[in-house]
Amino acid sequence: MPDQAPTTAHRNQRRTLIGVVTRDQMNKTRRVDVERLVKHPRYGKFVKKRTVCYVHDEKNETHVGDTVEIMETRPMSKQKCWRLVRVVTKAPAKVQVAEPPAV
Repeated sequence: MPDQAPTTAHRNQRRTLIGVVTRDQMNKTRRVDVERLVKHPRYGKFVKKRTVCYVHDEKNETHVGDTVEIMETRPMSKQKCWRLVRVVTKAPAKVQVAEPPAV
């Protein structure tokens, strides 16, 4: 039976990551940075590494600073092969400071 299509349970087990939205200027696309700690091979110190993922956000619901969960999917464009699963935490809203009137 190796020529059968994969079952939906096996197909839905795709890689998921949690990262922070760093750019939201494109329509339906977000840039998400996923950070990880890697042990240096010689010195043993843990170093931060990051992976940049372009994510499909159908409703444009995320903004810069949001923590999101993303899932790997088929390629949608040259760079975009992840999709938004959910927003874990929203970023605090930016406070706009009113400028003093010009004299």
